[in-house]
Amino acid sequence: MSEYQYDLFVIGAGSAGVRASRMATGLGKKVAVAESRYLGGTCVNVGCVPKKLFVYASEFPHITHDAKGYGLDFSLNNFDWPTLRDNKTKEIERLNGIYQRLLDNADVTTIIGHAKLVDEHTVSVNGECYTAEKILLATGGWPSLPDIPGKEHFVNSNDFFYLDVFPKHAVVVGSGYISVEFAGILNGLGCETHIASRSGKLLRGFDESTRRFAEQEILRKGISLLPHQPTSITKNGEKYTVQFADDSSIETDIVICATGRTPNLQDLGTEELGIELDNKGFIQVDDTYQTNVTSIFALGDLIDTPQLTPVALAEGMMFLKQQYQDYTGKLDYDNIATAVFSQPNLATVGLTQELAAEKGHDVRVFESEFKALKLTMTDSSERTYMKLVVDKETDKVLGAHMVGEHAAEIIQGIAIAIKAGATKAIFDETMGIHPSSAEEFVTMRTPSN
Repeated sequence: MSEYQYDLFVIGAGSAGVRASRMATGLGKKVAVAESRYLGGTCVNVGCVPKKLFVYASEFPHITHDAKGYGLDFSLNNFDWPTLRDNKTKEIERLNGIYQRLLDNADVTTIIGHAKLVDEHTVSVNGECYTAEKILLATGGWPSLPDIPGKEHFVNSNDFFYLDVFPKHAVVVGSGYISVEFAGILNGLGCETHIASRSGKLLRGFDESTRRFAEQEILRKGISLLPHQPTSITKNGEKYTVQFADDSSIETDIVICATGRTPNLQDLGTEELGIELDNKGFIQVDDTYQTNVTSIFALGDLIDTPQLTPVALAEGMMFLKQQYQDYTGKLDYDNIATAVFSQPNLATVGLTQELAAEKGHDVRVFESEFKALKLTMTDSSERTYMKLVVDKETDKVLGAHMVGEHAAEIIQGIAIAIKAGATKAIFDETMGIHPSSAEEFVTMRTPSN
């Protein structure tokens, strides 16, 4: 008999926590998972899924407008925010139920309540203590807010999905993918939208020429870029005044903060137990996700790896392989594809041109810019951009980047080729699907540098 009640106790029933919990029982382990908010974590409840549903909604007005060039006259009579919001919530509740059934069917004990570490083998939930041989921390991230006067007036990236009233005018603070996606949703659904960016740029960190092209196309949709950092927010009746670093100001219906998320360590007991953090505030772990407390592990948005749901899922599976299946390898974080569901989409996999050069590669760059066939009979000015970064010496494709409709769907396929080590010659030998935008990735023959 084990001296512990459970072989594994997981704190956090998000994507990684649920996956690790139910797969561990399949390996014969006795498992419990504790969750204080909602099953499915950020992605299901206040992240990827509701965001994508809202993006779909915001694209319909564009579709309605472009249809005129095809002889179809759709009238956009009204947008009812409560219908969109509440139908989204019903879908999320359905997914919550699926996650609960997954745990139940796997014989995982689900404990609803806030969990806190007591010692290296004990967790307290709702005043009751549970012991486990191993404890896995998977509590995810939480929205961060700039510490400025009036910060209580911010709507954070969680609350955005539950607004009582859809705004007519909005300021979105932040220049990363969350900010850009929220701005696209608001703008597409008829809200006058401004992005406040400290750097004066959008989507820093992405491949630079791809980023510049995306910024141009995003702003072409009617979003305004305010190249300053907010310094204060004041409430004036039903309106808010945002003051900026250059002493300018703007009056708005809502100020949405989308400056990112930080590890959710609040009242988790990590500090009391002496679990070490890095200089960014992430939990420090080794290649097996073990903290400096040998029985406690952490993964997902709590550690400094790409903050993406598929990464968290992969980390959960790798944790199980390493702990219970005698696997001695580690997770490969190279060539992870990702997408920004802006309008138009941006998607990318592999190295940026800048990072490739920084790593010592002598690169050739192949680019293509065009108006998609779908839009040629419309008055839309939207254009598509594609880019391949290739190592001159080996001919290996190091990175692929795209801005345009269905970029995420296209780059997902390209990611497999790059993960497999495809060369530019293999791309060139591949027959394209015609007519499609995707075929441009196998027809680019002349380098642009």
